[in-house]
Amino acid sequence: MTSIRRLILFNNFAFAAPSLDLTLRGFCTRTAALDFTQVQITRLPTVVIIGRPNVGKSALFNRLIRRREALVYNTPDDHVTRDIREGVAKLGDLRFRVLDSAGLEAEASSGSILHRTASMTAKVLARSHFALFLTDARAGVHPLDLEVGKWLRKHAPQIKPIVAMNKSESLFDANDSLATAANEMCRLGFGDPVAISAETGIGMPDLYMSLRPLLENYMLRVSNDIDEGDHENNHDEDDNLDVDKSKLPLQLAIVGRPNVGKSTLLNALLQEDRVLVGPEAGLTRDAIRTQFEFQGRTIYLVDTAGWLQRTKQEKGAASLSIMQSRRSLLRAHIIALVLDAEEIVNARRSMKHAEVVIARRAVEEGRGLVVIVNKMDLLRGKHKSLSYEKVMEVVPQEIQTIIPQVTGIPVVFISALEGRGRTTVLNQVIDTYEKWCSRLPTARLNRWLQKAIIPSSLFVMSRHSWKDQAAQPKVKYFTQVKARPPTFVAFVRGKTQLSDTDIRFLTKSLKEDFDLGGIPIRIMQRSVTRKDTSGTNKTSHSAGRVVAERIVSDKRSVLVE
Repeated sequence: MTSIRRLILFNNFAFAAPSLDLTLRGFCTRTAALDFTQVQITRLPTVVIIGRPNVGKSALFNRLIRRREALVYNTPDDHVTRDIREGVAKLGDLRFRVLDSAGLEAEASSGSILHRTASMTAKVLARSHFALFLTDARAGVHPLDLEVGKWLRKHAPQIKPIVAMNKSESLFDANDSLATAANEMCRLGFGDPVAISAETGIGMPDLYMSLRPLLENYMLRVSNDIDEGDHENNHDEDDNLDVDKSKLPLQLAIVGRPNVGKSTLLNALLQEDRVLVGPEAGLTRDAIRTQFEFQGRTIYLVDTAGWLQRTKQEKGAASLSIMQSRRSLLRAHIIALVLDAEEIVNARRSMKHAEVVIARRAVEEGRGLVVIVNKMDLLRGKHKSLSYEKVMEVVPQEIQTIIPQVTGIPVVFISALEGRGRTTVLNQVIDTYEKWCSRLPTARLNRWLQKAIIPSSLFVMSRHSWKDQAAQPKVKYFTQVKARPPTFVAFVRGKTQLSDTDIRFLTKSLKEDFDLGGIPIRIMQRSVTRKDTSGTNKTSHSAGRVVAERIVSDKRSVLVE
């Protein structure tokens, strides 16, 4: 009970402290046997948070990773978390992989969502090294807590969990309520509990002191695998500061309407049952982010909840899921839009309104787009009026008509349930990502420009007819200013600006000549004047500052510099 007494003494200071990091620093002053910050993430120990529903597991997960990633919502009649979420915990100088699991209910009926989530938790627990058994200090020992304890002994007898009493901030009073609750938690049979509050951060130093020896002992057991090679690799990475951006980790978001097979696709790409799947619509709530390797490339994969239009009737966890899906789209590099092949046949059209919104949002935000038509296995032997081959022919044409801003959008036809098309999807995603990161030399671009423009007294585009030759702008030169997505600047001599038609012509020519189909391209323009004989640059009024007008490129408003 020393930890409880120490926390009671610490309580008065905890509320007054400006930051708990300062408090944890005091616990880390002694010389550490191992610097966890220098260990590769894949070699860090794994700690899974388990417990009955609604005890604050996701809140503690967010506290440990120092970000609000997991959805947190008080739903006594429902359970928000359904999938296993993973992150890197930062507790003082400790680093470890932490997993947020769904609430456990031992008496859940077979085949139900709770029963399937318990099966997933059991598989993850078998691969984990340590466990945090979270309980509710205000409710005391709940019958479900005892059931979770029995479940732990059955499925993970090798793990002795650390019992953490969450929501302890309300038990600090003169009646020894905290000590009474701690004595009651000893009935679980896993030793003295640690009193914490995931919401306020109280008790994190005690949790640190409980985890530190366990994590250090684990790292000492595997210290033979941590050799000087890691440090040499780190030095090599520091020396190569100019890294090819196309080789950096790829952020891939799987989006689409509910029940089109997004989670099944994620499991197929990972080749393991990582997220919960089933016939129920809207099964996924959290945007699950996971990491894996494919052909030596690191890919961060995000499975989002079904994309719906947010309405006033949408409240609680459903509304939070919609907002989280939109944030995931903004953070991703490549968007994988999943369509349902059977719905395409039944509706006689490739994309519904919500899917068109997703695709156009991805293009407007400058993200690469890959369309994946799932459930192709359902079309075999059915729908003779619209055959399997006909769907593969019609869908790409219709998608190009619906989204004319980006030409050459790749479309992949798969069956995630059967595992067909995994390699094709990943190769197409990587190809689109490399185009998205491409950077073209200025000399090559200007050679291309000379082929597109025939010099004369006024520049005349060889593949483009001007309506008014006298008012034709003079393109001085062309250069790329950034990648991800490729962004170009056309330097135009004089005050006449390129029209929207001219911008579309240049965009189309770039995509055709440099194989940049399937990604958005942005073209800006800047007005410049001739240099005088003395070498002084007499630029126009708009050349040295941002021009207060907008031009359209790929149906997107871009501020001209």
